Amino acid sequence: MNSAARTEKPTSRIAATNALRARHGASRGFTLIELMIVISIILILMTIGIGHYERTILRAREATLRSDLKVLRDAIQNYTGDKEAAPNSLDDLVTEHYIAKIPDDPITGAPDWVPQNCDVMLSVDQTSLGICDVHAGSDAISPFENTPYSSW
Repeated sequence: MNSAARTEKPTSRIAATNALRARHGASRGFTLIELMIVISIILILMTIGIGHYERTILRAREATLRSDLKVLRDAIQNYTGDKEAAPNSLDDLVTEHYIAKIPDDPITGAPDWVPQNCDVMLSVDQTSLGICDVHAGSDAISPFENTPYSSW
């Protein structure tokens, strides 16, 4: 009896496996066309995501540029008001502790700001001329505003 039960088990397993295959189809896995469709969808989504990521990075750099220009211009005005003389260079703002350090231009990655000397006094008490404004050092054009960064 023991040997008869052993012979029945393998046939019942094979029958169960065949019945399961018949119910779920004969294939096990994905077809080539299914894999190609999934990979194509993933590539399309990645392409869209990369475009959005690059625009987001550029917008962040432009926001940083605006912020840095505002900080530098405020420091120039504060220096001129306090010392009654415009700074001769951006380094004067650092040595007099109006800013901690000259920030890097986020577009070029270097502290290559273009200071603008003015012929007009910024305040009534000002005794000497010097830097009255600062601009970005990059000649690249903003794709969002269609203006060169050097004009900001």
